[in-house]
Amino acid sequence: MAQNLDQSDVTSPAEEATHRKGTTSTGDNIKSFVSGGVGGIAAVLVGHPFDLTKTRLQTAPPGSYTGAIDVVKKTVARDGITGLYRGVVPPLLGVTPIFAVSFWSYDISKVLIYKLTPNRTSKELSVAEYAVAGFLSAIPTTLVTAPVERAKVLLQVQGQGQAGPQYNGVFDVVKHLYKEGGIRSVFRGSAATVLRDGPGSAAYFAAYEVVKKLLTPAGASPSDLNLGAIIIAGGSAGVAMWSIAIPPDVLKSRIQSAPTGTYSGFLDCARKTIAVDGVTALWKGLGPAMARAFPANAATFLGVEASKKLLDKYI
Repeated sequence: MAQNLDQSDVTSPAEEATHRKGTTSTGDNIKSFVSGGVGGIAAVLVGHPFDLTKTRLQTAPPGSYTGAIDVVKKTVARDGITGLYRGVVPPLLGVTPIFAVSFWSYDISKVLIYKLTPNRTSKELSVAEYAVAGFLSAIPTTLVTAPVERAKVLLQVQGQGQAGPQYNGVFDVVKHLYKEGGIRSVFRGSAATVLRDGPGSAAYFAAYEVVKKLLTPAGASPSDLNLGAIIIAGGSAGVAMWSIAIPPDVLKSRIQSAPTGTYSGFLDCARKTIAVDGVTALWKGLGPAMARAFPANAATFLGVEASKKLLDKYI
């Protein structure tokens, strides 16, 4: 099946243009950037309660919760239904640049692959090449993702019994972090973010492209798929990503939420986590992450594809 996908000559108009020119226009870059931001906003609005539940399970002391449902019940009992959106401001503020950079850099990475393979026999990228482009997209995105998630995690774990400063909002978090340890404190967890998002983005974009191809009728273009097919492909991409991203995500959350000096790095966090809580701790939050994966990422790609179609009319 993968071989058939790789050799197919059915490409989207945008991919055909990219292959033909070996570059992207200013208009293409604007479309990628804006549509990625729209998709990210949709993802946050749909997925934040699941993400909060995941983060609290990952960072709470042993015995704090019996499971994901218990997190939701205790959060709502303490803070009301709006408590499920605690920490939503950082991702909403950062979501446009995070997803915009991600989708923009993914398209740029595809252009780079075309440039490095001028004598290719197929106009379409292979599954492996989509995965490489996805991995590369995570590197520049980390510059935005790491500080945003650092603030989000601290706000999400606030109020669940952990000692530490109480923040009034995202700007208070950033101000405190900078005062505490400078820019290094704000960007704590960057390496863990790359270790999560590199492989995760490879699986994410490759799965999306593969499922789109599988759902495309013979002789048609993936760009003409209906909304139902986009929902399935986008949701499948999210499931593929989180199937491999949970262990590094657990460690990232712990590094970003722990007091300064708790861990010397990613490997030290892994060693201490396994020593104290066992290897199964690396899969804490898997349930809510997977529950969030399909709807949030279906919403993401719906936002991306719908906004791209709209932008095509004007740019």
